[in-house]
Amino acid sequence: VQLQASGGGLVQAGGSLRLSCAISGPTFSSYAMGWFRRAPGKEREFVAAISRSGSDTYYERTVRGRVTISRDNANNAVYLHMISLKPEDTAVYYCAAKFTVYDGTYHTGYDYWGQGTLVTVSS
Repeated sequence: VQLQASGGGLVQAGGSLRLSCAISGPTFSSYAMGWFRRAPGKEREFVAAISRSGSDTYYERTVRGRVTISRDNANNAVYLHMISLKPEDTAVYYCAAKFTVYDGTYHTGYDYWGQGTLVTVSS
């Protein structure tokens, strides 16, 4: 399984971005997906997760209401739509995949990671 994140860039505070993650490999619908980020000088942190079917989502508290995770199982892709961006959202954003037989969301225990895409929010 290989993950390729894209869509990062420079945006002004208050702006929006949609990150994409393309996944290669069979049975994409067997994987719960997540987005994480690592801000400069900080540990990697969980941002959002979506279940295998897409029916369940979960968000980290500080992004709730500003971020939407979605997936397209027919096209092996997961997305992170972010609005009302703040300078503190500046980070490298990573997508991750977790093989699971359950249709739930996870904030830990991911098996595969993408290379990350940089989001920079200017004030």
